[in-house]
Amino acid sequence: MQDYPYFKGENNPVERVSWHKAKEFCQKLSEQTGKTYRLPSEAQWEYACRAGTTTPFYFGETISTDLANYDGNSRYGNGKKGVYRIKTTPVRSFPPNAFGLYDMHGNVWEWCEDVWHENYEGAPNDGSAWLTEGDHYRRVMRGGSWYPNPRYCRCANRDWGTPDYVNLDNGFRVVSSSVRTL
Repeated sequence: MQDYPYFKGENNPVERVSWHKAKEFCQKLSEQTGKTYRLPSEAQWEYACRAGTTTPFYFGETISTDLANYDGNSRYGNGKKGVYRIKTTPVRSFPPNAFGLYDMHGNVWEWCEDVWHENYEGAPNDGSAWLTEGDHYRRVMRGGSWYPNPRYCRCANRDWGTPDYVNLDNGFRVVSSSVRTL
């Protein structure tokens, strides 16, 4: 599989991107702008997704295809079945969370910086990426995508992929700091 978008659209999220290519993008963007860009840590990703909530989804206890892009043939909790679009949707097609972030649930899986660990026992407590121990052949992915059922889109759901893995439903999101690197 190539590292280029399969689903065409000017405002669609990038997909079919390996963890290595996502890291390379962050490095090049940092060099071009003089600011630091990187993949979020798993803790940062979940904090950003939840936006101060404690429910399974930032908009509440359940999910619908009016709120996110996932396999609408399945339901979560008391939710109803909905549309299965079978592709990515343009960014900002659904309501943002309280932090103003879009598409934290569904659309594409998002790479995180962290090495895969089975649980959080021993994880850093400062929000930084967990890069020690664990399975270095796997990297964390969060958010679910257009493809799986809604339980994979929960704020707390975790998955993994190998750093070279590319698929029609994995992409990435970057975080930045205002600190100049020049």
